Order: sequence, then structure tokens, then C-alpha cells
Amino acid sequence: MMHAVVSLDGFIADENDDVGPLFDWYFNGDLPIVEEAAEERHAVFRVSKRSHEYVSSLWGSIGATVQGRHLFDLTNGWEAEPPAGDHLVVVSHRPKPDGWHPEADVPFFEDVGAAVAEAKARAGDRVVAVCAGNVGGQALALGLVDEVAMDVVPVVFGSGKRYFGPVAGQHLLGDANPVIQGDRVLHLRYRVKSRA
Repeated sequence: MMHAVVSLDGFIADENDDVGPLFDWYFNGDLPIVEEAAEERHAVFRVSKRSHEYVSSLWGSIGATVQGRHLFDLTNGWEAEPPAGDHLVVVSHRPKPDGWHPEADVPFFEDVGAAVAEAKARAGDRVVAVCAGNVGGQALALGLVDEVAMDVVPVVFGSGKRYFGPVAGQHLLGDANPVIQGDRVLHLRYRVKSRA
């Protein structure tokens, strides 16, 4: 599954990697997405009831996350503990930074296909989440994405980092299912039908 929070015009951040109001809905409710123990490692996400039912189920289904080097650098690889899933796999043409969490089993791959294959092996029967952006777009183009999940926020960025990266070609998706209205966010999931 390819996933991210996105603006109405298809951006996951502005040109300076600022998410602006895209993440506001993560903090506008009363229900925590993750368990209290996980809150010590990550931001305390507290969302509305409708978002909680959807997001907690989605995040709970994830076994491994694939992220690109740019997001790795921005988040410091979530300190080797992704917000969703037990495993992190990184796509990068540069090696893992010297001294970065030597105890962590976080492999780096130059090839998106190899990274997704490793994530699948680590996830077992759970979902592999590929972060949207350049890596997600590459995975979609390679036919490695079965489903696209978007948390759409009512804001227009005008420019920035594209949800699908620089994906070329047309990709046909099924109808959105489910469609869940949260508080300042619309949760959408689409099955990938075909590439043109």
C-alpha cells in the first residue's frame, strides 16, 4: 500500500518540506492512534472518533514501512521505530549514516523493488506501507503497489512535493473504498487496477 497525508492538489509537503496544516487533524481529537508506550517515541496523535476507527485499524495492519532517503533524513529514520509497523526499510543510493542506531536492523537498498521484497518478507502476512513521494511513485510505476491510501486535507499548496512523485504514465484506480469523513480530513483508499 502507498500512503501519505496529502493536500487537495496532490502535495505531501511544500518545496521546503513543510507539511503546514496537513498534519493538523492528527491533533484535533481526543482519541490516541497509538498505545501510550508508543507515544513516548512519537508525537501524541489524538484524532476524532471517525478518524480513529479508520487510522488505528490501518496502522495496526502494517507490518513494515518503506521510506526513501529524503524522508529518512527529515525524520532521522523515526529513530529506527516507525509510527506504524515493526520494521523499517530504506531506499537510498547513499549508505546508512555512520553510527546511526547500530543496534537497529534497518536495511538500506538502492533498488525500490529489492526494498519492497525485503519489506514483504519482514511483514509476513501484514501490510507493507510504502511512503508516498518519489519512492512511492517508483513502486507504483513498477507495479508493486496494490492500493493507494490518502488522507486528504482541505488545503491547496500550489506547489511542493508531489504525492506520486514524478510518476510517468497513467494508472487506473478503482473507486474509493472506503471513504471516511474525519474532522478536517477525508480518508480514501483505492485499489490499483492497471497501468496504461
